[in-house]
This record gives sequence, C-alpha cells and structure tokens, in this order.
Amino acid sequence: MASSDPMLYWALVGIVLMLAELILPGGIVVFLGAACLVVAGAIWVGVVEGLAQSLTLWFISSIVLLLSFRQLTQRLVGGDSHVGNTDEELDLFNLPARVKETIGPGEKTGRVEFQGADWPALGDGSEIPAGTRVKVICRDNIALVVEPLDDSE
Repeated sequence: MASSDPMLYWALVGIVLMLAELILPGGIVVFLGAACLVVAGAIWVGVVEGLAQSLTLWFISSIVLLLSFRQLTQRLVGGDSHVGNTDEELDLFNLPARVKETIGPGEKTGRVEFQGADWPALGDGSEIPAGTRVKVICRDNIALVVEPLDDSE
C-alpha cells in the first residue's frame, strides 16, 4: 500500500485542481490537474518511480496539454472578448460644451466646460464669447478645438 500512496496524492491533487477551475476560471488550472492525473496513471502503471521523475513528467505533460488543447477549449467554450475604441478623439467628436472663458480672437486660448470638467480650448480664429454653446471638433494636445453650434444644432 505504501507504493500506491504517491499515486493517490497525485490523483487527489489533480482532482482538486480540476475542481478549482470552477472557482478560478481561465482554462489553465484544469490542464495542471489533468497533468497530475497523467502522473498518477504513470505511477500506477509503473512507468514512473520517484519524486524527480514524477515532477518531470508533470511539468512536461502540463506544457503539452496547455499548448495542445487550450486553443481548442477556448474555441469551444468561448469567452469574453471585446475590442473597444482606442481612438479617444472619436469619442469627443461633435459633443457639446459651454464656453466659460472667451476663446480667441486668433490663437488665444479660452476655457470650456466639457463633461463636468474645465478644459483649455482653441477656436477657429474668431472670437467665441463666454456662455456660447460649442461643439468639440478634435483635441490638440490637452486643449479642445471647438466651434460654435449652429442654431439648428
């Protein structure tokens, strides 16, 4: 019975790791547990003897299982994959703001209130007085480039 103890330990650790996948999702822990079961089977058959051989087989079988089956299981099970907008300027385009400090004339910066925060702002070269509603055209470094809203907007 003493020779079967390592087999039972490897099998128990393998089952615990595979059950841990329910708590720690990601598709990795289940393969580590499966590698433990491979080692337990190899000990049972008599192919592996000793701790060094067991750890070596576990390491190699873990890598083989991960590289072989992770892509397959990810395809079958799926997952949460979302590609967000990485261009922040597109999120700003055409949004309204209110001028707090007169912008212009020329390249004189002013200030606008945009999404609850004060921003430095540049205009189109004409003077845009305080209180005017504007729309954001783009961002120039940390300043917003704005133009007055038409009456129709």
